[in-house]
Amino acid sequence: MARDFARLADELGHESTVITFAKKVEPENERENGINIKRLRPFLRYGNGAFLPQLFFGLKKFDIVHLHYPFFGVAEPVFIAKFFLRQRFRLIVHYHMDTPNLSGIAKLLSIFSRVTERFLFKMADRITYASDDYIKQSKIAAFYEKNKNKFFLLPFGVDTDKFFPIENKNLDKQYILFVGGLDRAHYFKGVENLLLAVQNILSDNLRLKIVGKGDMVDEYKKIAINLQINNYVDFAGGANDDELVSYYQKASLLVLPSINGHEAFGMVLLEAMSSGIPVIASNLPGVRSVFTDGIEGFLVQPGDIQDLELKIKNIFADEDLRVRMGERARGLVLERYGFGVLRKRLEKIYS
Repeated sequence: MARDFARLADELGHESTVITFAKKVEPENERENGINIKRLRPFLRYGNGAFLPQLFFGLKKFDIVHLHYPFFGVAEPVFIAKFFLRQRFRLIVHYHMDTPNLSGIAKLLSIFSRVTERFLFKMADRITYASDDYIKQSKIAAFYEKNKNKFFLLPFGVDTDKFFPIENKNLDKQYILFVGGLDRAHYFKGVENLLLAVQNILSDNLRLKIVGKGDMVDEYKKIAINLQINNYVDFAGGANDDELVSYYQKASLLVLPSINGHEAFGMVLLEAMSSGIPVIASNLPGVRSVFTDGIEGFLVQPGDIQDLELKIKNIFADEDLRVRMGERARGLVLERYGFGVLRKRLEKIYS
């Protein structure tokens, strides 16, 4: 998402830099597809959070800081730079999702962030968010209602030139696609429920392809073995951009069976829909607003394995319906989520 915003900002005439934390094998400075990426070595890292004290004085040269929130270890230095050090950049906070209910050391490390959270939002010049549905039911709903003038709708977008449909798919070898993190931080993606839902559906002509990596892969493989469907489930691992595009184009259906509100939107839905395939997703705030139930795909109740199984069967029982939903999905993305639409919104927010 940050790369997409940076790319569009560059197209609007801004010089953008994506700042994140560095992992062991990544270069600290890189230019990727025309975007400047700066990776800082974290002083402390825990899970998906990383404390970056370099930001205390590293933001002075920027006119605008667009902060993805929550981002433990990054939001705090941004707050200190703006509030205590009086740095003059305009602060835009993108409210991605509610902070999860943490425990143990994660809860301890997040104390400062939770204390400063409300001050951060008050101090922000603008707050962007991905869907009205989610923000109105989020933890900051009351703040949103009182300060609507500083909130700007900014849905995630997708490169429709990169993710596009292909014709003449091999319908004799179809597959259901899942794309997402397979680590414990993404337990909420609902992979186990998906495996349970397809155990009576998969065959030599209809497989399940799971794209992603993480420390729970072996557990999911064991579940597939216990369900005796391991011969029909392909764990593809991580994917580069070209591989991911191909997976979407050749798929017959994408499923996002998330089990709780930690799923706030679902970028994979946009990528799949842009590729001309229907989607099935959980009826969760934010997620359910991406498409219309029964038009571009189906919504299912979170955690309801029987409902998920039924909706998958409905898709494959009617090929005309599956194709029609895929065509409508592509049309919806072009109308609502293409980069051209997103660029206009971003221009208004940055002006």
